[in-house]
Amino acid sequence: MSTPTTSAEELLLTADQLLGARTAATAAGRHRGASLALRTALQLSVDRVLDAAVPGLADTTMRAKLLCLHCYTAVETARRANAVWSHLCLGCHYHQYEIGPTHDQVRAWRTEVGELVGTLTI
Repeated sequence: MSTPTTSAEELLLTADQLLGARTAATAAGRHRGASLALRTALQLSVDRVLDAAVPGLADTTMRAKLLCLHCYTAVETARRANAVWSHLCLGCHYHQYEIGPTHDQVRAWRTEVGELVGTLTI
């Protein structure tokens, strides 16, 4: 049984749709959903870079991958990826006592992830 593959670009479009949607879903739910799509898009891009450099590295944790990324991309790109991934992880998780990410925060993350996906694709 094969699983459908989704590209980072499709996930970026999904995030855009969630951020622009006016549906019955709550704004907090759409923001968390967009954060999850963005985080997954970033993870796919990092996996692509690392798998091309060191096959099998994609089987490690994302934290380990982000530590390795600076060896295969510019240090600034690796730093930016690590920072936005950390923010997205917080934005994806639901805690009853915390307010979720705002629309502006998710938009800023969308911009950053879009740039990183473009940089990591080259």
